[in-house]
Amino acid sequence: MRTLYRASLVHTLSHPPKGEWVLIDGRHVQRVGSGEPPQSDRVIELPGATIIPGFVDAHVHLTGTGVHHQAPEVASARSPQELIEILRKVVKDKDGPVLVHGYDESKWDRPELPTIDELDGVTEQPLAVVRVDGHLTLANRRGLEESGALDADGAERDTDGYPTGTVTREANVRLRHWFQQHLADHDVEELQLDAASLAVAHGVTCIHEMSMPKERGMRDLEILVRHRARLPLDVVPYVATTDVGRVLDLGLRRIGGDLPVDGSIGARTAWLFEPFADHEGSGAGYFGDDELAEFFHGAHLAGLQVGVHAIGDAAIEQVARTWERVYQALDSRERRHFRARRHRVEHFEMADGALVERAAALGLAISVQPSFDAEWGHPGGLYDRGLGWGRAEGMNRFRTLLDRGLEVGAGSDSPITIIDPLAGIAAFEGHHDPAQRLHREEAVRAYTIGSARLAHQEDKKGSLAPGMHADFAAYEVDPMAVDSVEGLRPVLTVSLGRDVYAA
Repeated sequence: MRTLYRASLVHTLSHPPKGEWVLIDGRHVQRVGSGEPPQSDRVIELPGATIIPGFVDAHVHLTGTGVHHQAPEVASARSPQELIEILRKVVKDKDGPVLVHGYDESKWDRPELPTIDELDGVTEQPLAVVRVDGHLTLANRRGLEESGALDADGAERDTDGYPTGTVTREANVRLRHWFQQHLADHDVEELQLDAASLAVAHGVTCIHEMSMPKERGMRDLEILVRHRARLPLDVVPYVATTDVGRVLDLGLRRIGGDLPVDGSIGARTAWLFEPFADHEGSGAGYFGDDELAEFFHGAHLAGLQVGVHAIGDAAIEQVARTWERVYQALDSRERRHFRARRHRVEHFEMADGALVERAAALGLAISVQPSFDAEWGHPGGLYDRGLGWGRAEGMNRFRTLLDRGLEVGAGSDSPITIIDPLAGIAAFEGHHDPAQRLHREEAVRAYTIGSARLAHQEDKKGSLAPGMHADFAAYEVDPMAVDSVEGLRPVLTVSLGRDVYAA
């Protein structure tokens, strides 16, 4: 069936650059044009509206997003006492283990975390409260004991050897995995559906799902793959594993994704060359050089696109150094195809100019989260306090990445920041360093064509042209021309030819 969507303006990000209507045939765009529209089986009138290509969020955790939005008020806490009071309300009348997400102590006047005694006082049930970045979790004694997290690296203890209720690294992974296993399959489906519905309400028509089997088990991905055709948007899975054979058996072409090479600045687990400004130590890498090289080499030779999470400067340097090692081991024919693979680095936050050049020389693709800068990148913010302004000032070099010719796509890392590409576009435009800001169209392209290219989907997504997927969103005003896009919401979202959201 052919459907005509008639608006006042259509931005194609292709040729012709503008039109007045979009004609789709099933799942695909047939034509974009101006003037008298062609015949169709159905006409959708959008007077005064502007249509743009559907946004592609290049970094999402669907189930985690669903978990966050079951108790979004956790993010509003501004003190440990306020967090405890919110938790008391959240756990009221709940049976079984309770997992919530989203507190951010960097926004508190005094960033002191609740004690394990305070967490024990919230509920007798196992309780886990995941920090906004996912790399640190608070848990009560029952949660720590029943999950086995106390026996793992990263279970913090006081000077007397008693647990404090704070876990990072392997203990955090073990704790969250245990809580995840107490969700029924139907619960996981509902969480993923809720997250997907939130995405299309913000004009997102495709996401790159960063599956985390160590934290959520392979069941989480299996459930997603089983019902993703019923979701209101398209899903491209990346699996955070080094098991190449398993990924090939699943029929996937991508591996790693958000596979952590280090942790986060907020949890003080990012891997740095110099110590944190307000914390002992400089973090640590999660892989030895040989282990990482074996993974990169094996996955590349298996024909897979590889992605990893790297935030700290030492972690990013290890990734660049390891890919250089793999590249040197390839013969001349294999080297010609290396750049075309677009191996990804997620975050890439503390890369200096030299690391940017090395990544560009290798043809690495960079997946950035601009809202991180808006949340934590300005003077006095989390990055400034954790690193000192001398290092924080040079982070997230969006303009440099584009100017040096790297492949750049954008995402939210939802639930860490809201799955709202227009918030990300505003963050691109408002970068703490004016020299690193992007213009509106550049920012929109990063969230459409750029993100599509990160997953080798530029022939299907990111623009509106004949044969492309019928993915687009319509707005009452022109997102390319309005003074500010913050708070702007679509009146209609179409994904794969389906009307999946209407205001």
